Amino acid sequence: MAVERTFVMIKPGGVERGLVGEVVRRFEARGYTIKAAKFLKVPTALAKEHYAEHKARPFFGELIEGITAGPVAAFVFEGESVVKVARTMIGATNPVDAAPGTIRGDLATEMGENVVHGSDSIKSAKREIKLWFGGKGEVVK
Repeated sequence: MAVERTFVMIKPGGVERGLVGEVVRRFEARGYTIKAAKFLKVPTALAKEHYAEHKARPFFGELIEGITAGPVAAFVFEGESVVKVARTMIGATNPVDAAPGTIRGDLATEMGENVVHGSDSIKSAKREIKLWFGGKGEVVK
C-alpha cells in the first residue's frame, strides 16, 4: 500500500452547519493526517476550474452557485490508500443512496447539500491539490 494524499472540501452548507470538526474527526480517527488546510470564499473562476469536467452538464451552474455560496474548508489528507478510503467514508453523491455511517449518509440533507467533496482518483487528487493549494500537487510520496 502506498501513502497518498487526497483533497477533501467541506462545502458551504457543511461549514454553515458547523460540521467541519466532525468531518475532520472522522478522517483523523481513521489515522489520516492533515497536510494542508484553509478556509476560503471560493472565487467563481476557481469553482469553474474545479468543476470543469461538468461544464457541459445542465447542473453546472448549480454546482458553481453551491460552492461559491459561502466559505468552504479545504484539506489535504495523507495516509495509506487515502483516496479510495476517503471516497468510501464520504459515501454516495446522493445522500438518499449514501449508507449510514458515511459522511453523506449521516450528515447530508439533499443532493445539492451533500456536505463534502472528495477526490475520486489519484489523478483527480493531484489536480485538485494543485488547483487549491498550488505546488506540484504531489499525492504519492
